[in-house]
Amino acid sequence: MDKYICRYETCILPKKVDVPIELYKSLQGEYFIGYADNLSFGNNTSAWARLYNPSRSQVNLYVNVWTVSDISQAPYRAQFWFNATPPGTPTDSDLVSPANTALIPLPEPKIKLQYASNVEGDPSGGVKAFVRRAQPETTLVESENGKLIFPPGGSLLIFLSTPEAPTASASGRIAFGWWEESIYDTCIV
Repeated sequence: MDKYICRYETCILPKKVDVPIELYKSLQGEYFIGYADNLSFGNNTSAWARLYNPSRSQVNLYVNVWTVSDISQAPYRAQFWFNATPPGTPTDSDLVSPANTALIPLPEPKIKLQYASNVEGDPSGGVKAFVRRAQPETTLVESENGKLIFPPGGSLLIFLSTPEAPTASASGRIAFGWWEESIYDTCIV
């Protein structure tokens, strides 16, 4: 139990602050946000974006939040794959920033946010962990609070398609918030 001091009928209580992990990681320069924009798919093609942890990054990836938005034209399906190889050629998104822009120099993420549009085929390997379906102009968003953890070589892939209207055109964006921790600082409880 915490002690407190009472003087002259006034109590001085100790100050305590609970800091959310996202804020803590942002203060350390380890929290990043980014998105893949102008993803196009439909007409029997798909699109995807992923957080990819390069095999030599020496960090673990902790996914905090993901968002799928601005999907137009047709109902869509978002498949969430762990550690899969996506079809198409990945492009690195340059729409990534540290959440704490007060640091000098600005931290650089080791995790890559990659994407591809109008791809044919499905992801291979890995695990299709879950699927979400939504109507056009509906945003999907989920706070994972860091519980999705990927070591070097791992990834979280969001794969978009329009199976209910395969010939319809669609477009949209996928955004992520994540933090990175050195694999040497991670302990197993």
